Amino acid sequence: MENKKKIVVLCGGKFAFKTLQLLAFEKFLYGIAIGNGNKTVTEALEKEASNSGLAFHSFPTKKSLSTMREWIDEIQPDFIFSISFPFLLPESVLSYGPAKFINFHPGPLPRYRGPMPIFEVLRNQENSTAICAHFMNKNFDEGNIIFNDPIAIEENETYGKLTVKISNRMSQVVLNVANMLEYGSKIPNFVQDENDSCYYEKPELSDTFINWKSMNAHEIVALVNACNPWNTGADASLLGEQIKIISGVLIDELHDNLQEGSIIGMSDDGILKVACSDNEVIGINILSTDEGIMTSKEYFKLKKINQYALN
Repeated sequence: MENKKKIVVLCGGKFAFKTLQLLAFEKFLYGIAIGNGNKTVTEALEKEASNSGLAFHSFPTKKSLSTMREWIDEIQPDFIFSISFPFLLPESVLSYGPAKFINFHPGPLPRYRGPMPIFEVLRNQENSTAICAHFMNKNFDEGNIIFNDPIAIEENETYGKLTVKISNRMSQVVLNVANMLEYGSKIPNFVQDENDSCYYEKPELSDTFINWKSMNAHEIVALVNACNPWNTGADASLLGEQIKIISGVLIDELHDNLQEGSIIGMSDDGILKVACSDNEVIGINILSTDEGIMTSKEYFKLKKINQYALN
């Protein structure tokens, strides 16, 4: 291995794979640790680490972090990078060197602290997001910022598409920081502005549920996209049953003060139209019910909805 900075990556799973590959190719990767990873991913990483002569450790629970400092002391990395590592590192670990721990947060800081910023920026209809490189401290997402690398959000981008985009970009952002550390002993950073900070907890049902009476079409489509695919769509009530809307679009028409959440009809191209607040209309393309995942046409037929009775 070339004489480069020895970097250990703490990760949570597949999201970090492209970064691991690029750091290994550039001879920076020295070790891998996975937290709370599923068995298949953990075994794959362990095998790859073994084949490449890299240090490896699995931390399946928060309690298992009690062995992390011992492992780090044993392998002596120059820096420890974190990419979606699920656990807060204790001070006993961070004391290895406060300037040696850098996290790469998949959202702009300090405005989008928390475990799922990709969901939050989509739900809030942001036009852009960022990958934030920052030093780590005893609290989640609060350490000094190195930089926020901006990423544009495309129209109707889903959680899945944005996650892939950020994962791809993450590898280059992490490599840029590795190169900064390679050629400079200290990199510029600044304290986060607490006046601009917001922490979002992991989404619950209340966060993923469509309220037809209070949410307009734009808000509903944003929520649907933010829930696809990790929550199999946004939760909703339709025709008195609980469903999930997987794919929805804005319909460029207004309804005439119909009951919010009621079905208006089917468009010529097979989109189920539903009334929202502010007299707006959402179109449903794909949804999930107790009978399975189906198109709007299939749902229309399954529920024996009479198009003419609706008009």
